[in-house]
Amino acid sequence: MRTILLSFLIACSSVLYADNIKRPDSYNYTRGIEAIQNNNLEEALDYLNKEITEHPDNGYAFAWVALVRNYNEEYGRALTAANIAVKKIPSKDKEYKAFAFSTRASVFLNLEDTIQAIKDYTQAIALTPEEDRLYNTRAQVYYEQNKYDLADNDYRKIISLKEGDVMGYMGLGRNANAQKRYEDAIKQFDYVNKLEPSYSSAYSFRAESYIGLKKYNEAIDDVITALGIDQDDKAFYELQTLADSAFAQTIAKLKIQKLKEPKESSWPYDLGVVYEKTDKYAKAISFYKESLAIESNKETANRIANCYNEIGDYDKALEYCDQAIALDSTKTNYLYFKANILDNAGRSEEAIKVMDSYIAQNPEEYFPYYRRGWFKDHSGKTDEAIEDYTMAITLQPNDAYQYLNRGVLLLRKGDKKKADEDFKQAVRLDSVPDAPECAFYAYYYLGDKNKAIEMLDKALKKEDKGNYYDAACLYSIMGDKEKAIFYLRKALENGYRIFAHIKRDRDLNNIRTTTEYKALMAEYEQKHLQEIAEDGDDAVYENKTEEVSFIKEGNVCKVKCSINNLPLHFIFDTGASDVSISSVEATFMLKNDYLSASDIIGRQNYITADGNIIEGTVINLRDVKLGNIHLNDIKASVVKNQSAPLLLGQSVFSKLGKIEIDNDNKVLRITYRKKIKQEISLKTGCQIKENGV
Repeated sequence: MRTILLSFLIACSSVLYADNIKRPDSYNYTRGIEAIQNNNLEEALDYLNKEITEHPDNGYAFAWVALVRNYNEEYGRALTAANIAVKKIPSKDKEYKAFAFSTRASVFLNLEDTIQAIKDYTQAIALTPEEDRLYNTRAQVYYEQNKYDLADNDYRKIISLKEGDVMGYMGLGRNANAQKRYEDAIKQFDYVNKLEPSYSSAYSFRAESYIGLKKYNEAIDDVITALGIDQDDKAFYELQTLADSAFAQTIAKLKIQKLKEPKESSWPYDLGVVYEKTDKYAKAISFYKESLAIESNKETANRIANCYNEIGDYDKALEYCDQAIALDSTKTNYLYFKANILDNAGRSEEAIKVMDSYIAQNPEEYFPYYRRGWFKDHSGKTDEAIEDYTMAITLQPNDAYQYLNRGVLLLRKGDKKKADEDFKQAVRLDSVPDAPECAFYAYYYLGDKNKAIEMLDKALKKEDKGNYYDAACLYSIMGDKEKAIFYLRKALENGYRIFAHIKRDRDLNNIRTTTEYKALMAEYEQKHLQEIAEDGDDAVYENKTEEVSFIKEGNVCKVKCSINNLPLHFIFDTGASDVSISSVEATFMLKNDYLSASDIIGRQNYITADGNIIEGTVINLRDVKLGNIHLNDIKASVVKNQSAPLLLGQSVFSKLGKIEIDNDNKVLRITYRKKIKQEISLKTGCQIKENGV
């Protein structure tokens, strides 16, 4: 914002020093202008207000006050000052009169009154028709209104006024892109590149044109050029577009660039962005870490944290989030993210404390109160959660979700009247008829099931993983278990893999104990971990099959395995998240050196089958042997119940592959991936697999 203000003042330098016009030169006025030039805005207002008190007809002082008030987001006071400036500045002083009109136009834009803004810019242009800056600003307003012909007229005027200036050509090209006239746009950007070969935005916008024409190789080259010049924001955006539409080519060309400039941190960072955009988090992490090793950067550390958060490795996510916080001079930017990670990990109480710190430093932001309310709800602090939602609503009364969540908690407390008021408000605010975000929930709680389904069906027309998950939640609440499972599968199929949230979302309580839910979660947790392994591992594997005997006791299968060389029998349970052992076995293992103190990781909250949250001890099992299969560093939970069965859960199965139960022969047939021993020939670069090439 401050650089914007300074550039504006530089653009107005002709206003300050124009000749042949008598302008104010009083002490307070002069000192006020000097303070603005030095960016001392409070001091400037002090002097200018003194000037206005002494000389209430000084329209020039009002113009500068309007500028500062507008910058400070005091739009009402800015408009008042601008109105006086327009009236009191003499008409013969065309430059300052135009300055007053353009300042008022800027205030109108901030007030979202584009009609008046256009009128004022037009007035300013009429007074100073040679001022190219005014045409550029008005053209921007026309562009945002989709009035491309009018915007083009202004850009052509700029070209006529400043031959060789790139902004007019950039504007024409951007307008052409907006109208999908990509060939015309490319001509404009080509011309800019001839005028200013190092102007990165021309390459970025031309990349957009090439993407529109599906000329991805050319687009990638332009994006890389723009990134190489100054890490242009537009280029960074188009890079993520290319990640979806031309993944292989983008990766290949970025890797070439990385080889050309091995000491440049931006290329492995950009590779990480492409992999992250396509949900290949393990690969993204490896490149981000390479970038971080070259140059410590808080945003890189934060992106690593986000990737670990996405794959469910919350300890690693917190490690890198803390690194981002340490590198952040404000000490607040990443606290918000850290709180979310902690909540995902089931550590909601810690999340609340972190958010407390964030709010203490940013008390006027509404969304942190909303998120803290979310965390307090997870912690069972219903009244406190309601208080936070209320605070968020006070600061931002136009967010439908806040009313919905508060309404649900009020309903849970038995206050249906107040809950209904919130649900009605949520419906009113979630007003886009073809793209509702939460109105379907509100309609259901208001007792209009048919309207809820109607609104949900509209949301589902946009095939989005989040909408599928919402459908699963709503049908679960309604008691339609079959449809809930159906849409949960759709959500998981389309990449919704926030398992920590799924496992404790109250909306899914009606399906959580079903066999279908347990099997579905087990299937996709396993698939998720396999995908992560495949994404991050360039090694060569082959499939192996191992048969492990089991015994049948009632309706359960028990398999023999060893934990750190201790033989034990475990129930084979695909619905369990982790290996689970009772406190009896854990104590025995600790006393007899099968476990050491370093194997105790910490404590974590767990969701029971009935939806309750309990705290348990988390341990690391160094070696789990199942048949001839050895698995290392398996997460396990210790259950306080001394008679609890030993369960073999997804923390083991996810590291395996396909598992078949052969009841006739009483064996588990496990297909798993085994790394092939390989060597690389330094002379030929050929990969040698076992005994052959």
